[in-house]
Amino acid sequence: MSTFFMTTAIDFVNSQPHLGTAYEKICADVIARYKRLRGFDTRFLMGNDEHSQNVFKKAAEQGLDPLAYCDLMEQVFRKAWRRLDVSFDDFIRTTAPRHKAGVTELVRRLYDAGEIYDGVYEGWYCVSCEEFKQEKDLVNGNCPLHPTLTPEWIREKNYFFRLSKYQQPLLDHFAAHPDFLQPDVRRNEILRLLEGGLIDVSISRAGQSWGIPLPWDPASVVYVWVDALINYASAVGLGHDPQLFERWWPADLHVIGKDITRFHAVIWPAMLMGAGLPLPRQIFGHGFMTLNGQRMSKTLGNLIDPVDAAERHGADPLRLYLAKEVAFGGDGDFSWERYDERYNVDFANNLGNLVSRLTTMAVRYRQGRLTPTGAPSDQLARLGEQVAADYRRAMDSFALHEGAAAAFRLLDGTNEFIAATSPWTLAKDPGAADRLTQVLFDAAEAIRLAAVLLQPFIPSSSTEILRRLGAAGDLAFDRDGRWRNDGERILVQDGPLWPRKEQMTVSDNETKSQTAVPAVAAAAGAPARVPSAPQASPDPTAAGANPTPPAQPAAPAPADASAGTAGDRISIEDFMKVELRVAKVLTAERVEKSKKLLKLSVDVGTEHRTLVAGIAEAYEPDALVGKTVVIVFNLKPAKLMGIESNGMVLAASPDGGKPAVVSFDEPPAPGTRVR
Repeated sequence: MSTFFMTTAIDFVNSQPHLGTAYEKICADVIARYKRLRGFDTRFLMGNDEHSQNVFKKAAEQGLDPLAYCDLMEQVFRKAWRRLDVSFDDFIRTTAPRHKAGVTELVRRLYDAGEIYDGVYEGWYCVSCEEFKQEKDLVNGNCPLHPTLTPEWIREKNYFFRLSKYQQPLLDHFAAHPDFLQPDVRRNEILRLLEGGLIDVSISRAGQSWGIPLPWDPASVVYVWVDALINYASAVGLGHDPQLFERWWPADLHVIGKDITRFHAVIWPAMLMGAGLPLPRQIFGHGFMTLNGQRMSKTLGNLIDPVDAAERHGADPLRLYLAKEVAFGGDGDFSWERYDERYNVDFANNLGNLVSRLTTMAVRYRQGRLTPTGAPSDQLARLGEQVAADYRRAMDSFALHEGAAAAFRLLDGTNEFIAATSPWTLAKDPGAADRLTQVLFDAAEAIRLAAVLLQPFIPSSSTEILRRLGAAGDLAFDRDGRWRNDGERILVQDGPLWPRKEQMTVSDNETKSQTAVPAVAAAAGAPARVPSAPQASPDPTAAGANPTPPAQPAAPAPADASAGTAGDRISIEDFMKVELRVAKVLTAERVEKSKKLLKLSVDVGTEHRTLVAGIAEAYEPDALVGKTVVIVFNLKPAKLMGIESNGMVLAASPDGGKPAVVSFDEPPAPGTRVR
């Protein structure tokens, strides 16, 4: 079995985890789970960086011994990662004996090889970064990552690593291994830095007791950034377990933030070269998670607690949001409103509703037992195979957002398949019994395949979906990540997976859900329904939404009024007040105690709305899901049967006939204006 060893940056423990650090861990966990799904023997390493002077100061502020403080913070971090369902295999602390052994081994190798010499460092030092800064690195005299803090000018005896001699070896390595550093924007940044030349770097601090002593000069400790980098090797046996080190080193992938790419792609590989050790196979520098365009940081005070975010909708919705909405490698901006919106779209309206519809029909029509009765739907099966191939390509290149999007493409195709095949209609025809069974099986198979592909993103939800589909058990991509048309599936109808939440936040700083007023349309100022024939008053339940007072009877038309009168016709200005928009039906259900009304949730491009439509006598709810309709967008909201309706579905209602909604052969995108 092939092995895969992946690491993330270890975290300073002078504060609690925030959404920016959680973003890295969740994305790395998606990669680790995908590799396990592919059959790799995977080792996923995380940990805490504890030999920081900021950690030492934080412990002193709380009146704690620094190690006791770090012990407490380990539990804080572990609790957060458990809540986010991060499946690390190993967790290293830089105060651990195994790490001290690894650090001592590597710096001794460098010293014995003549790669370290003593000298004096004089220059700028950012206390928050705990990083030495060159003049050219500063912006207006300040650290670019901590613009509110002025670096200190320090002068102290240090030991230096001969980094400058590794300029050409590093350039050669980048040329021989084009994928060594990804994405390309990070690679290009580091190549420009290397081409500009390197200077030797300090690897020690003098006069400090909090850290790992240099083996040849116990009065100095290893500089925290050098100490931290070595964790990747010390965790797999460097200096204490040669067999473990032989099995797992070099690392297959380091996942780190773009701000520390220089340490990982220049200093770390040069140290390994100097120590005669293999280099990691690949480094991936992801972007920042921002809030209102600003990087989340302790200094700026704009941190979001990832546990609070997970408590809002659950760990899986947060995981999917971060991995699917942000292109891995680029920056991503977080907002509570967008997070809430994506929960309703991806979970409540799409995935959850689809599973509920399918299991309901399977139980209603086939007592939950489905076995294929013939060949599968060619179109849906081909889509499934194409999606699985696209997914694998995306995930192998760490395009996590594309992998998630591929799985949801299959879910969208399944919704369209159900709408096109109309199982509720097939159920009325005894001669279509086998066809109905195959249609339901095909839909179940498509959802099963999508759930397998989504397992790295939403592990708990995927497990529950597969249970309801009668496909629970250990997963293997080569077996389960393809279309299957065999075996019996016993489907389970259960409660809602993710209830839709009509809650939005009003502030990006809050961390708890608040119930908010749904979006309200403006007054139309014109009739919401244009009948094909004169009527005394519109039927408030005929097509939708909002009952209006009965119109006053029109004055009798003159005998020669074939061309109409001012009372019959409206001006173009009046007509343009009615805003008609394309909408896609996401969910549909009957309104209790009403024979005519359906409650619809629709996507209108910029938002989702709830409408009440009087079309229950003409349409089964399932038949409407996925259908594209036209709504009056700017009608005043009104309540029908206790449900607030925001808009009206357009339908033709001939006298004595059932209403027929306005639809399209080739639907435009939701939100498109109808003129």
